[in-house]
Amino acid sequence: MLTTLRRQTGTGLRLLLVMTVLCGIVYPMAIWGVSRIPGLSANAGGSLVGGDAGSSLIGVDPVAADPAADPFFHTRPSASSQGVLGPADTSTSGGSNKGGFDAELLEQVQQRQTLIAGREGVEPSAVPVDAVTASASGLDPDISPAYAALQEARVARVTGLPVERVRALVADDTDGRMLGFLGEPTVNVTELNLAVRAARG
Repeated sequence: MLTTLRRQTGTGLRLLLVMTVLCGIVYPMAIWGVSRIPGLSANAGGSLVGGDAGSSLIGVDPVAADPAADPFFHTRPSASSQGVLGPADTSTSGGSNKGGFDAELLEQVQQRQTLIAGREGVEPSAVPVDAVTASASGLDPDISPAYAALQEARVARVTGLPVERVRALVADDTDGRMLGFLGEPTVNVTELNLAVRAARG
C-alpha cells in the first residue's frame, strides 16, 4: 500500500515538474520567439503607431482645440461617446443595440448628418453613411474613402497643405479589398492623421 502510494506520488511530482517546465517556461518562450519574427512583431506588440497616437487598431476621434479650425480626419461615431459625434470612450467597446426603426437612433443619425455637413461645408445628402453610423465595436479606426474624401478640403485648408498632397496621403493610407474581392476599401484614420501631422512638419 505504502509502496504504491510512494510510486504514485513520485509519478505525480515528476509529471508536475515536467508540465511546469513545458507550460511555464518552454511554451511562453516559444510564443515570445514567434512574436519576434519580422512581420509579426508589430501585431504582437499591439500594432502601436508613432508618438502618443496609440494603436492603429483603435480609432480615437481627435478633438480640435478650435472647432472652427479642425485639422483632423475623423472616425466613425461611437455609441460610447457623450455627444452624438464623439469622442468615443476608448475604455468601452460595443454598439448601441438600437435597430433601424429606433426613434432615438434616427434622431442621432440626423443630428450627425447636420453637424458633419456643417463642418465640411456640404449638403447633408453628401455625407456618407459610415460618417453617421457607429461600428459594432465603436472603436473602428477605418472609414470609407468617400468619408475621407469629404474631409480632404477642410484638412487641406486648415493645415495649409495642398489638396493634392492631402489626397495623396489619403491614397497612401487606403487599404483595398481583402484578397482583391472581400469587403470594401478602407482608410485608417489613426495612421492618416499621423501622416498629415508629419507632412505639416
